[in-house]
Amino acid sequence: MRPFDEVRAALLAAATPVREVDTVSTAEARGRVLAVDQVSGLDVPPLDNSSMDGYAVNSADVTAAGARLTVAQRIPAGSVGHLLARGTAARIFTGAPVPHGADAIVMQELCSLDGDAVLIDHLPRPGEWIRRAGEDIARGATLLAAGTRLQPQMLGLAASVGCASLPVFRRLRVALFSTGDELVMPGEPLPAGAIYNSNRYVLRGLLEALGCEVHDLGIVPDSLDATRAALRGAAAACDLIVTSGGVSVGEEDHVRPAVLAEGRLDLWLVAMKPGKPVAFGHVDDPAGGPGAAFIGLPGNPVSSFVTFALLVRPFVLRAMGVADCLPRSIPLVADFDWSRPDRRREFLRARLGADGRVGLFPNQGPGVLTSTVWADGLVDNPPGQAIAAGETVRFIPYSELLS
Repeated sequence: MRPFDEVRAALLAAATPVREVDTVSTAEARGRVLAVDQVSGLDVPPLDNSSMDGYAVNSADVTAAGARLTVAQRIPAGSVGHLLARGTAARIFTGAPVPHGADAIVMQELCSLDGDAVLIDHLPRPGEWIRRAGEDIARGATLLAAGTRLQPQMLGLAASVGCASLPVFRRLRVALFSTGDELVMPGEPLPAGAIYNSNRYVLRGLLEALGCEVHDLGIVPDSLDATRAALRGAAAACDLIVTSGGVSVGEEDHVRPAVLAEGRLDLWLVAMKPGKPVAFGHVDDPAGGPGAAFIGLPGNPVSSFVTFALLVRPFVLRAMGVADCLPRSIPLVADFDWSRPDRRREFLRARLGADGRVGLFPNQGPGVLTSTVWADGLVDNPPGQAIAAGETVRFIPYSELLS
């Protein structure tokens, strides 16, 4: 077995980022990966503007509370005022440009009207309640770097400088299939000895959440020929093949020998729990194309879920062109005892409590899918390390793993 960090580093080193670029509407770019740095062609805000409803004044005209200034103009957002004469004020609204001659805004709560004049009950400081031109974004500044996976707030930032469309890398094409004659699909009768295929739904959902173009091949029969045929077809159409089941060494585990027959295996078996039987390699395209990377996951549902989150997800993100693709952990206090650690690196299904401490699901077995729903993260425990309640552990929240 190879150490977990070594395996993940090998996968990331082997990930070949897609190069083809699509131009998509900014409104439809969420989750896509930016292909080119985005540089602002303007200042945001474009002019000095008011951050309050109130009155624009020259602070030199307000030497004492109760100063009386004639209201000479009214400036709503979306319009531009004219030069503010000394001894006058401008009624101004949030977001409206500050007129030349004014150097402060007095909020309306500190003012009172007296006919065509306003009484200023506050001594303003120059610059008060004024947002300066370029305060948020300066012309020529890099807004978003290539390799950024676009989130809603980033789309808003791009829109704020007028970007109607964005250049993004094309979606990663991923083939997905499960193996196992014991598997049946929900909605079908469940014969004795059979189980419903949950991995298909988990893995497809995880891939789609990453923005992949998923080619779902369903369940492949437990035979070497059928598995080889599925691999060949997938390698001709996709960048990556992800499978669940069939990567161990049993007589009915055909994925590993099929990959060896159709390409190569670069690694197999990872020192992690759950999820030891993980295979990585490459499947050749019979037509002479580039072929596809291959990652074979265990059949146990929790093992499949955890290995995808920790190994497949970073690989997919790197292949999509994402620069920062590793999950971050946070130190938290354990609310449990773990007295029998494994010699492998363990990833324990855990949940953050209202008291800020981390608890464990009582059954950490690799087939207990309910634990993945109960949990909201994983405790990353080094090999052979016992944990006592009150000690600090590394917690990886689902927010770092599942989207």
